Amino acid sequence: METGRVSPMKPKRNTSKKNLVENVSEPLIGQNGLSTSPVSPSGNILDSVILATPGLKRRLTRRMIYTPAKYKDEDEYIGFATLPEQVHRKAVRKGFDFTLMVVGESGLGKSTVINSLFLSDLYKDRELPSVNDLVERTVNIEKKQLEIEEKGVRLKLTIVDTPGFNDAVNAGNSQKSLIEYVDKQFEQYYEDECGLNRRNIVDNRVHCCLYFISPYGHGLRQIDIETMKKLHHKVNIVPLLAKADILTKEELRRMKNRILQEIEENHIQIYEFPDCDSDEDEDFKQQDRELKASIPFAVVGCNTVVEAGGKKIRGRAYPWGIVEVDNPNHCDFIRLRQMLISTHMQDLKDVTSDVHYENYRALHIRTQLGSAQKERGKLKRDSAANFEALSDTEKLLEQKEAEIQRMQQMLAKMQEQLKASSPQQQHVNGLGKL
Repeated sequence: METGRVSPMKPKRNTSKKNLVENVSEPLIGQNGLSTSPVSPSGNILDSVILATPGLKRRLTRRMIYTPAKYKDEDEYIGFATLPEQVHRKAVRKGFDFTLMVVGESGLGKSTVINSLFLSDLYKDRELPSVNDLVERTVNIEKKQLEIEEKGVRLKLTIVDTPGFNDAVNAGNSQKSLIEYVDKQFEQYYEDECGLNRRNIVDNRVHCCLYFISPYGHGLRQIDIETMKKLHHKVNIVPLLAKADILTKEELRRMKNRILQEIEENHIQIYEFPDCDSDEDEDFKQQDRELKASIPFAVVGCNTVVEAGGKKIRGRAYPWGIVEVDNPNHCDFIRLRQMLISTHMQDLKDVTSDVHYENYRALHIRTQLGSAQKERGKLKRDSAANFEALSDTEKLLEQKEAEIQRMQQMLAKMQEQLKASSPQQQHVNGLGKL
């Protein structure tokens, strides 16, 4: 071992059902190789939203465990090699936050998939609405918070459910509540950043949106296209094909291709996986390729345990066989859980912070500056109007003063004439007396 270096140890991959350990990844630049810049190339701060930087992409690295190395000569050891350990201890002590939004119409198994992902029962008290309630049902926002601890790592998980989405007869404004909620979280985070207590900011921003697509149609519906087009600039969208067990393998393949084609035709930006590091082993690269090829994830949710072949498995029993939830040959549920929890959770948070929130922040500052400029323009116009009114008043005063001066001059002339005529009048009066 060379002096002044730390020997990283690659741990075995943990494939447990509740692997919520955060990954330590390299600093991100932005989604699709986009970088955030405070000033645009034109030098105008108003145009600085997200600028593309060619050749700069996000990288996905696995969590590395650093062990302190022993050195023969202590004089050659500086000590900064323990910085990753310090960052790791601080992050574990603070804990992690993650907010997940679930969007989709009723009956697609959203609650079952969420319970299967986090091995919990978050919707045990939910009551199904009646037919009369569905006629004019509005979209509600329901938040469920769950604190999970695994191997000393604490995760505060927030599930944002949207019951009522696309359930009413007229569902044209179903996405309005979703957009308002996402913007409200950005606004609250911006106010906390600008406030006095910046050390204890609670991050309630939506880091990922699981969008459930119905398997009963022939691709995306119009409501799906409109909703994703209004959300893709605000949140990371991960499309899911719900209830994949009702489709054959050939139907599933055609459905996935159709969904991807419609997403591309409508210019919808879904979450893109970062590239894998070149020095990773072949197994990790193959796993990354499988995750990218599984989009949209075909999921099957189930919380019941059945017995097959002498062992208990989690799945659904049908007359023709059993669909195993954790079997990658039956559905993509295990790949979704691996992506969402084990490998890409930190990347989802970084993209939210570096891309979506920065876009909102730049737009918010631009709007504030535009409002300030309009206010200043209004004040200038009002000042000009007041100045014109004042000028008219001054002109009237000047005319009055000129008129007064003319009258004073006329009065002075009349007095002089009276004075000049006074001696002559006295002389005439004297002659009359004689």
